[in-house]
Amino acid sequence: MIPKNFFLTKGVGKHKDQLASFELALRDAGIERFNLVSVSSILPPNCRQISKTDGLQQLQSGSIVFVVISRNASNEPNRLIASSVGVAIPADSNQYGYLSEHHSFGETDEKAGDYAEDLAASMLASTLGIEFDVNSAWNEKEHIFKMSEKIVKTMNINQSAICDKNGLWTTVVTAAVFII
Repeated sequence: MIPKNFFLTKGVGKHKDQLASFELALRDAGIERFNLVSVSSILPPNCRQISKTDGLQQLQSGSIVFVVISRNASNEPNRLIASSVGVAIPADSNQYGYLSEHHSFGETDEKAGDYAEDLAASMLASTLGIEFDVNSAWNEKEHIFKMSEKIVKTMNINQSAICDKNGLWTTVVTAAVFII
């Protein structure tokens, strides 16, 4: 059972109950009608990215769906929360890639997304034997990774939100959703 396709999605939800807030975030992401099974960070060989619209059309309500998912929640008024999934795709489509999950407090979409993308790319680079300084800034590592011609694409999807000022639970979710 190896996924052939994947899509990225994100959402945010707010509610007085934490679980309901999570449900609303899943609804916003369009994946609330599935039984989600969290898996680790491997992007299978030859797994192609498709649009969220195309991916959702291929899934049936109630299906068991494998995801790499990141989520964060808080009910602290005005707190900035974020979740992000990073993607690193190797140039050789027969080689597996990496996905990473990151969730944080106080980070913008851009900062959380860059971190998740860096993490996925660094894991793939180390697997491919690309030498780099782990302490380098993301833009420096990205240049090295792309110049190696072993990593063809990196990206991220992220969702941040400022928690409700009245203390409602706020949940952010991002996911890479696999289609078998």
